[in-house]
Amino acid sequence: MKIAIIGGTGVYDPKILNNIKDLEIATPYGVVRFKSGEYAGQEVAFIPRHGSNHSIPPHLINYRANIWAMKKVGVQNIIATTAVGSLNLDMKPGDFVLIDQFLDFIKNRTTSFYEGGERGVAHLDVTTPYCPSIRNVLMDAAKQIGISIHTQGTYVCTEGPRFETPAEIKMFAKLGGDLVGMTNVPEVILAREAEMCYATISMVTNFAAGISPQPLTHHEVLETMQANTENIKKLILTAIERLQPDKDCACKHALSEYGGFKL
Repeated sequence: MKIAIIGGTGVYDPKILNNIKDLEIATPYGVVRFKSGEYAGQEVAFIPRHGSNHSIPPHLINYRANIWAMKKVGVQNIIATTAVGSLNLDMKPGDFVLIDQFLDFIKNRTTSFYEGGERGVAHLDVTTPYCPSIRNVLMDAAKQIGISIHTQGTYVCTEGPRFETPAEIKMFAKLGGDLVGMTNVPEVILAREAEMCYATISMVTNFAAGISPQPLTHHEVLETMQANTENIKKLILTAIERLQPDKDCACKHALSEYGGFKL
């Protein structure tokens, strides 16, 4: 099982895969329950980030357990999805964005497997936080199926679960943010520490507070996601057909200075 999909808001359905099984893996951070299935000759893991009924808020997702479990079952490539608000008028509701940078505004989450003690301390390079190889595959897949996609974007990660104030959105825009969401950090960091290739497809569901003419609602987010569900599924599945999970990549050597990542 070398490929995983981590589905964000609205992407809960593993039925895009065949021969679906329920699995669970024990990790030092808790038990992870997930699905596995098959597509294009590959066994693929599927984790709905918020639980299958959207029951886990962003700040309580067990990010370390999820990434550890995927590493343990042999996953080398992760395609993640996130629902985001836009700070950039060129990135409109319904648009897909392949983010390439992030700004970290989380407050209470653990962002590393390396907190001293037995595992020691590691200082991770995140000059290129999202895997260039998977991003290229996603760009080619989008071109093949005729889906328009923004190929760059800076994701601002906030703590949640509340939406942001107009003043915060104004600040994030001044700092160079394009999109705002609540889940991509620390997931992207932990995947890199675990020496896995990881990329995110962000789908714009609304303009952020102060830009949007009306108050934000979770219902609005879900509505936009549902309208684009088929496109996001098509994009992920076309990318899986093109992925070469065993291909070597700098992501897979991210901690070589420390002797590599060890479970």
